[in-house]
Amino acid sequence: MTDIRQAPVGLAPIGPETHTPGHAARGVAAGLGIALGALAAAAVLLYLVSALGTLGVAIAGIAALIPFAIVLLTIRWIDRWEPEPRPALVFAVLWGAGVAVAVALIFDLGVQIALAATGGRPDDFVQAVVQAPLVEESAKGFGVLLLFWVNRRHFDGPVDGIVYAASVAAGFAFSENILYFGRTLVENGIGPEFVFTFVVRGIFSPFAHLLFTACTGFAIGKAAERGGGAAAGFGAYLLGLIPAALLHALWNGGLSLAANTVEYYLFVEVPIFLGALAVVLVVRARERSITRARLGEYADAGWFSPQEVALISTAAGRRQALRWAAAQRDPHGKKVAMKRLIADSTRLGHARQRLMKGRATIGRTPDEQELLARIVADRQVLTTA
Repeated sequence: MTDIRQAPVGLAPIGPETHTPGHAARGVAAGLGIALGALAAAAVLLYLVSALGTLGVAIAGIAALIPFAIVLLTIRWIDRWEPEPRPALVFAVLWGAGVAVAVALIFDLGVQIALAATGGRPDDFVQAVVQAPLVEESAKGFGVLLLFWVNRRHFDGPVDGIVYAASVAAGFAFSENILYFGRTLVENGIGPEFVFTFVVRGIFSPFAHLLFTACTGFAIGKAAERGGGAAAGFGAYLLGLIPAALLHALWNGGLSLAANTVEYYLFVEVPIFLGALAVVLVVRARERSITRARLGEYADAGWFSPQEVALISTAAGRRQALRWAAAQRDPHGKKVAMKRLIADSTRLGHARQRLMKGRATIGRTPDEQELLARIVADRQVLTTA
């Protein structure tokens, strides 16, 4: 398909056929990836139980669920326009909670063994400002890179990179918080020290790891947007690690050196966070503009009315459309049909964007006719009295 201003029948497909051997292989890869992440997460859990005890892990885990839930809700907000597939998000969380944490723990153990063998002594500041940022960000970011390599059909640009990176970071922070909360609990019990640790990590900085790793995700997402291959993705991963590790080091080092932790947080970390939020808002707005522009082309060809494009390509329009569907007869069926129409229309717009960027053959894109047929069928449901 090179021109959608053709008759509404006989259009060439945007991508390969829906059911392909490659699709099955990717399904197997997704299953294996989730299994690997779950196995690593189970190993980390066993380590935590052995170090902190079952009760300590249970209490610390409940406390860690609060910042974890806050971050997941934020990810859902970022990912709301064109949601990523749930298996990919599950893999990302498990990679962070299991594989990335295991890599950091094993590396730290190796450093301790090497220091003991040479008679050296660990330097807490160096570990916090050099070792932790480099090792942890490399491990977390590699999970995003794997998704770029294996899941290209759902990796379109910076928003997707940020979402996957944030999911990895959420899993990592969850396991790390259990470790920190549990250690404080074992050493001091439930008291002022535990409350202080929870406030600093769970209330003041639930987005810290998200902010660091999002730099890597953003860089890989830009490579995906430009249609880069595996090598370009790896180069973007290395490039994104630089700001990710620097921000991580700034956070750890600042907390260690600042005379006033609250002032450091308010005057250094909060502005950085607000800057990152501004970047997210800009890339989300661009995602909406792509949907509006591409569906506008389909409207010119007669597939959509201008009113439909306005409803589908704005958040307010989508809310209005869903409220309308819910108020009709058979509200459940019409609301489900409206959700499907919005989702498929968004996928259609982004599929055409990939075509225009020369990325139509990346991954498995549903046939254009298939998406249009779904949209027509749902429109019939919505217009039936």
